[in-house]
Amino acid sequence: MASFGMKVIRRVFGAAEHISPRLGGRAAFELFCRTPSPRSMTDGERRAVERATDFMAEARHHRLKTTGGCVAVHEFRPRPGRAIGSVLVIHGWRSRTEYMRALIEGYRDAGYKVVSLDLPGHGQSQGRRLTMVSAVDAARIAGEWFGPFDAVVGHSFGGAIATNAVAGSIRNIPPLAASRLVLIAAPSSLPAIFADFSRALNVGPRSQSVMADTVERIAGRPLRDFTGDRQLVEATVPTLVIHAPDDREVSADHARSYAGAGDHVELFWADGLGHRRILADKGVVKRAVGFVVGQPVPALH
Repeated sequence: MASFGMKVIRRVFGAAEHISPRLGGRAAFELFCRTPSPRSMTDGERRAVERATDFMAEARHHRLKTTGGCVAVHEFRPRPGRAIGSVLVIHGWRSRTEYMRALIEGYRDAGYKVVSLDLPGHGQSQGRRLTMVSAVDAARIAGEWFGPFDAVVGHSFGGAIATNAVAGSIRNIPPLAASRLVLIAAPSSLPAIFADFSRALNVGPRSQSVMADTVERIAGRPLRDFTGDRQLVEATVPTLVIHAPDDREVSADHARSYAGAGDHVELFWADGLGHRRILADKGVVKRAVGFVVGQPVPALH
């Protein structure tokens, strides 16, 4: 059952569609970009951050200036005596570096330096706003300081960001240099995300058109261009897509869309692991690391 607050928001956007779709579209776009308050962490999220205190203490912490502010970047050195390259890790919406621990440790154990980015409005980075433009810009600055990367690894929205960064989809931001991509439970279509958001909040078609215009104005490309299959057709980087068929947050159709980009994209199903448990699964970590190292790994489940 929808909360009272959600009912009010839906009524407001419904009215805006008839009275002022331009104002409604602008408001909807800003709400879409608004990141969760750090004070709104659940007990489980707070415990996960606390459990990762010692893990985070092993990193070198950097604050890098982007066009829109500062982002936190955490540099994890490889295990002693094993230095073979570097990997950039990007978390998803309402996430942070601490939640990527299993993957980071997997790559460190394999001999990689791991650079983990806290996206704008997340973790130890500044702000309460995240757009694809600001996210790709944050990846750009991480690449300037620590790249080129042997791989970029993204979970959930972080996978979409990784794809956009490597494909160079944002005007005036050069493609991020990376040899491989690993996309875990990642959405492939920004238009689909906008459509789901609009349905949930009762944002009408004219207001949605204003949202799409805003994307084109700040990103330099129309919203329809922001689909992972189209981007991976243009940027033929070897890519591994790992997805759970039972993912309730990001439909398995997104994984199939990525896989349709060409033979350079491999798709593996992580049965029964949902959207978040997939990050800590040993089989998933082994598959993700093996793909970058170049070692064949048996099917997951």
